[in-house]
Amino acid sequence: MSRVRVMIWAVAPAGGPAAVEAAYHEISAQLVGTPGLLGNQLMRAARDPGRFVVVSEWASMADFAAWEQGASHKPATSPLRPLQDPDRRPVIYEEVAAYDESGVLADVAH
Repeated sequence: MSRVRVMIWAVAPAGGPAAVEAAYHEISAQLVGTPGLLGNQLMRAARDPGRFVVVSEWASMADFAAWEQGASHKPATSPLRPLQDPDRRPVIYEEVAAYDESGVLADVAH
């Protein structure tokens, strides 16, 4: 099975980026130990500091789907929901190919 990355865009409210960062940290704390979740990152747009993307990495689409359909998904992610960018829908990408830092092509199962 190939890894999956989920991207969710957020926009800071008028008060600044602290609300997005606080929501991200709150959600991340709740997701510790979630089966199949390999990690997540909060990234800020370099040229627009009020725009963010949360990228989570999952071991497989099956792991992500199981969590997304589970009872804990909506309550855990609710802090970020009002901050989601209305102009960008969340996206899911499956890994097709990957190289490591030494230039070795990783074995990506399909």
